[in-house]
Amino acid sequence: MALYRDEGVVLRTAKLGEADRIITLLTRSHGKVRAVAKGVRRSKSRFGGRLEPFMRADLLIAQGRSLDVISQAESLAAYAAPISADFEAYSAANVIAETADKLVAAENERTGAQYRLLVGALNALAKHAHAPRLISASYVMRALSLAGWTPRLSSCVVCGGTDAAFFSVPDGGAMCANDHTTQSHRVAQPTLCQLEALLNGDWAALQGVTEPLPETSRIVEDWAEYYLERPLRSLRIS
Repeated sequence: MALYRDEGVVLRTAKLGEADRIITLLTRSHGKVRAVAKGVRRSKSRFGGRLEPFMRADLLIAQGRSLDVISQAESLAAYAAPISADFEAYSAANVIAETADKLVAAENERTGAQYRLLVGALNALAKHAHAPRLISASYVMRALSLAGWTPRLSSCVVCGGTDAAFFSVPDGGAMCANDHTTQSHRVAQPTLCQLEALLNGDWAALQGVTEPLPETSRIVEDWAEYYLERPLRSLRIS
C-alpha cells in the first residue's frame, strides 16, 4: 500500500467490527478522508485518545481500495479535553464538525482554507477565546462563504441601496423595502450588524456579547440548511 503523511482534525467516528473505528477527518492537504483505525477501541490501543472527535493529529495513512488505514497518529493539539469539559463548547464543536463534514462532500480534494478555518475555530473553543455560540455561528457563516455562499448584508441585493430592512436566504441576503420579495422577512439592523461581524470574524464588534441574537441564530441556521441542502442537526440542539 502507498503511504502518505498529513495532519488532520477528527470530525466523527463510527464503530467497525469489534475493535476498529472508521475515522472521518478533514486534512490539510488531502481534504476529507475516511480511514480505518484498527484496534482503536481496545484499552491498550497504540492510538490512545488521539483519534477522538476534535483532536488534531499528524497522521501516517496507507491508501486502501475502499477505505484508507491509519498506521500512525501523533497528537498536534488536544482540543477535545477542554472542549468536552464545557457543555456549551462541546455543543458548538459538534456544530462546527458537522458543518465541515457536510460542506466538504468530496473526499481527497484539497481544501486548505477550510482546514485552517476549522483549526482556528476549534482552537478558539478550546481556549475559551469567545462565547461558544458566537464561535460556531461565525464558523458556519465563514465556512459557507469560503464555499461561495456569502450573504450581502450591508446593502440591498437588488438595487444596492443601504436602507436594507428585509432579509431573504434564497435571494442571497439583505433587501430594501421597495425590492424585497415574498420570500424575505423584516430584519432588525442590529441583526444585520451582528451577522456581518460574525461573517468577518470581527470580534472587537462582538465584545461583551455572550450569544447571538435569536434572529441572528435563525438566519445562520436557515442559511446553512438552504445552501447545504440539509439541516444541521447539532445546530438545532445546541
